[in-house]
Amino acid sequence: MAYTNASEETTPGEFLPGESATIRAAEAALKGQKRGVKRFLPFLGPAFIAAVAYIDPGNFATNIAAGSTFGFLLLWVVLTSNLMAILIQSMSAKLGIATGKNSPELCRERFPKPVTFGLWVQAEVIAIATDLAEFIGGALGLNLLFGIPLFPAALITAVFSFGLLELQRRGFRPLEAGIAALVGVVVFSFGYQVFMAKPEPGPLFGGLFTPQLAGTDSVLLAVGILGATVMPHVIYLHSALTQRRVVGRTEEERKRIFRFEFVDILIAMGLAGVINASMMIMAAALFFQNGPVVEGLDVAFARLGELVGPTAAILFGVGLLASGFSSSAVGTMSGQVVMQGFINRRIPLVLRRLITMTPALVIIGLGVNATTALILSQVVLSFGIPFALIPLLIFCRNRQIMGGLVNHRLTTIVATVVIGLIIALNVFLLYQTFFPGTASGG
Repeated sequence: MAYTNASEETTPGEFLPGESATIRAAEAALKGQKRGVKRFLPFLGPAFIAAVAYIDPGNFATNIAAGSTFGFLLLWVVLTSNLMAILIQSMSAKLGIATGKNSPELCRERFPKPVTFGLWVQAEVIAIATDLAEFIGGALGLNLLFGIPLFPAALITAVFSFGLLELQRRGFRPLEAGIAALVGVVVFSFGYQVFMAKPEPGPLFGGLFTPQLAGTDSVLLAVGILGATVMPHVIYLHSALTQRRVVGRTEEERKRIFRFEFVDILIAMGLAGVINASMMIMAAALFFQNGPVVEGLDVAFARLGELVGPTAAILFGVGLLASGFSSSAVGTMSGQVVMQGFINRRIPLVLRRLITMTPALVIIGLGVNATTALILSQVVLSFGIPFALIPLLIFCRNRQIMGGLVNHRLTTIVATVVIGLIIALNVFLLYQTFFPGTASGG
């Protein structure tokens, strides 16, 4: 088993030489010298960074809007999206482990230059939409908790995201620990709110396991939830997080590494799914039941204070803040991977950050409704999903690229169905949007 050292000139996810204890633990686990939970510990982390993208501020907006407007009706979308996330992130992680390369790098190597350039351009658009959601979320959290106007609050969010990325200079474990701590804050926040909301089990489980829609608005929100849950930029990132973290020398070692990483994925994506469901359950149990419809995160903050108490409102603001800070840092990491992979160019981290954050700051400065901008950003993200997924599927089904970690035939079939479903849902959304009188979602 081999390891490579992390630096500013390498992709994210690698251990630094100072993390020798973790390296030794990983090596012992691969040799079968560790038993029980301890054998998984060195491999936990990449999926938690990826999971941040699945609980970013866009999820707050879409899930709370869906729960407030339709009650438990769209809970099944959250469950379906989370199952898709597990499949997709496992394929992305597997790609990095099997090839030692990330998805954008393989696209550059194997696709014609015009195709690669087009993929890069759309990925940069997706990065801008991602930053919009993250900066609005962080700014709203600061605004709700401390009354800071949105524009300076967005600047503060940028500063904190840089601070979180600085942890990587001390080794990847500190960064993973920092992000895991912020995820824990979000878990505690919505766990408390669901506990206080006391949802009725019957309607909850009905919404969770009974697929149904109720017109154009529900389709728009369903696509938004999908865009907020299955995130294109983190599909690229996860393959980079695993490509050089622990490098197996043999097919058997690489298979064992993937088995360990799959546990990481199940835990992290499971937590993300619980958080997303909790957001919608809270909104359905409190806002849908008591009316009126909550149309903004600021309104949700105020209504929580009225219906449950100031503690719930404060925790909501803290959770939104933690989500914005952590997801903005992850978005920057993804942007680095996209540019380096597709066009083999690196730019300073500060400049990279400025390029994608500027449109978000302009939109915030213009005073566009924050929640509306969040939901629309998630719909944009949804349209980027096929461009990340189709290359991933092409690579993972190719034995020449993947070796012993090539997709099983069933995995390829399911992944193909998932991609087809996402594309069909987006086409249906466009049809409903432009011809609302000639189609119905039901």
